[in-house]
Formats: sequence, C-alpha cells, structure tokens
Amino acid sequence: METFDVCSPVGGEKIKAQGAAKRLKSLDGATVGELWNGVFKGEVTFPLIREQLMARFPGIKVIPFTEFPHLHGGDNPKQQIEAARHVAALAR
Repeated sequence: METFDVCSPVGGEKIKAQGAAKRLKSLDGATVGELWNGVFKGEVTFPLIREQLMARFPGIKVIPFTEFPHLHGGDNPKQQIEAARHVAALAR
C-alpha cells in the first residue's frame, strides 16, 4: 500500500490556544453584553435569553446587542482581537 504526505489547505495554527476564564459563581450583580455576528435570528433569540437571565438573576445588568456595533465573524485573528478590544472599551 502506498502512503502519501498531505498538506492541509487550512494551514497550521498561528496562535497558541489558551485555557478558558474561570466561571463566575453567579450572574447576580454581573454585567452581560450581548454580541451578535448577524447569524441565526439574534433579533429574536437575544430578547428571549435576556428575559430569562433577568428572571433568574434579578441583579444582572444586560447590555443589548443593539448597543454594540455589528460584528461579522471573521477568521482573521488580528481583526478579532482588535474588534474584541473595541467592544470591551465600549462596554466599559
């Protein structure tokens, strides 16, 4: 049987994966920002999720997705980092 070396058209990873942030014990008193990339009916789902979060955690503050710029999900890590920093600054 022959074997072949194959090169993925996707390429290799350029950034090192990092661990996730620690979970909060509760969302009471937390501020949650809704970010939407325009995929699958966020205008319908976000209000429902927001309503459920506010019912479950009365002290929560939710910043609706309409308060943030619309961000398309791109695959450029540098642009993703810049967009994340911009949104974080807006949230502050």
